[in-house]
Amino acid sequence: MKRTKIKELLRTAPEGQAVLVQGWIRTFRNNQFIAINDGSTQTSLQAVAELNSLPEATLKRITTGACVSVTGELIASLGKGQAVEVKVKTLEILGDCDAEAYPLQLKNRPSLEYLREIAHLRSRTNTFGAVMRVRHAMAFAVHKFFNDRGFFYIHTPIITGSDAEGAGAMFRVTTLDSKNPPRDEHGNINYKEDFFGRETNLTVSGQLEGETYALALGEIYTFGPTFRAENSNTTRHLAEFWMIEPEMAFYNLQDNMELAQQFLQFLVRYALDNCAEDLEFLNKRAQEEEQSKPQEQRSELGLLDRLKFVAENDFQRLSYTEAIDILKNSNPNKKKKFQYLVEEWGVDLQSEHERYLVEKHFKKPVILYNYPAGIKAFYMKQNSDGKTVAAMDVLFPGIGEIIGGSQREENYDKLLKRINELHLPEKELWWYLDLRKFGSAPHSGFGLGFERLIQFVTGMTNIRDVIAYPRYPGSAEF
Repeated sequence: MKRTKIKELLRTAPEGQAVLVQGWIRTFRNNQFIAINDGSTQTSLQAVAELNSLPEATLKRITTGACVSVTGELIASLGKGQAVEVKVKTLEILGDCDAEAYPLQLKNRPSLEYLREIAHLRSRTNTFGAVMRVRHAMAFAVHKFFNDRGFFYIHTPIITGSDAEGAGAMFRVTTLDSKNPPRDEHGNINYKEDFFGRETNLTVSGQLEGETYALALGEIYTFGPTFRAENSNTTRHLAEFWMIEPEMAFYNLQDNMELAQQFLQFLVRYALDNCAEDLEFLNKRAQEEEQSKPQEQRSELGLLDRLKFVAENDFQRLSYTEAIDILKNSNPNKKKKFQYLVEEWGVDLQSEHERYLVEKHFKKPVILYNYPAGIKAFYMKQNSDGKTVAAMDVLFPGIGEIIGGSQREENYDKLLKRINELHLPEKELWWYLDLRKFGSAPHSGFGLGFERLIQFVTGMTNIRDVIAYPRYPGSAEF
């Protein structure tokens, strides 16, 4: 007999048909009622064994966490909470679980911090099952959005010799002997003897390589892992995370902002339409978490309400200059409640400023544009005012910045001047400069941190809880 997933059985009309169910036991009551979950859905399926129908030795092995294979009849459930159940004919233990040692006991709900210590088992909890099913749906929706609009998916390199952001916080890739590396005549490590014959790193972004294909194929996107060696122990940062980076030829800044809004609203609507059961569970979980906070720190909208609000409303657009005026004159700034006070034009906005604009002032998602050139990357298009660049950030409630992007500088002389002003290695960017010499075109793009999107859609407050195995300073155990 072929196994049927529980998700499918729960929506099947019960007619006494023979079924095979395999999964992990969540609960076992009265030597009779077995709740089985196979990961396909939030809801467990109840299997009911007649009293004294199973051997005593088998009953002792039916414990929370054990893996079982059950055959039986699918019948209408007599109990509350489920429409169908399985009347057990045979039950086989596929994998025992020591009830005393198993760390996921129902009697005491483990904290998220503790679950990070047992990341190899946390996927069996309701919370992480829901988060990972939503994550899968969002990954599929990303590809659907771009595919339906004629974009091409490009796999940009994970090992690279360039630092796209100019930040320098990169993980080095080398095959040299760490205890006795070859050295040149000056005593420096001789990377010419390394695998690639030069210094290489894990990528911080696929953007620069993506641009080369946008200027040939028109509209492309990347979706892959990126790495930042920043010593950031926060709820918003990871050392390894996934980025979605579309690049579009013939798009100006306005086109870029419009695509970013359409993209985010599509993803949120897709989650609402296709992840209803998991989102309902996560909504209740978020409500419980909110109740534990002081009143002034509680969100005005629940998770589902936030998602619907984003999906149904246009985003507020305003310039960086307008945002600075609002922040300078805000009560938190005047009363010195901001950790970082906003005193002059040109400062880099912090998460507290972004969230104030979104959650308190406008009470909707915000797109900021035309940032000071001094706080943005070298490749952004320089505006005619000589002070700002055609950059844009999308800000979300509870998250702050969720998308960062810009129109790219297509003028060779301006780009080269900016590279030299920032003392970036021109010789390593020769190929990027070539794009401006051979058929340059206006083009734009943005980056979306996938984990921050999942945080927003699931309501999880720590980014370490929306990726299977989080990598952050001091943590790479699994």
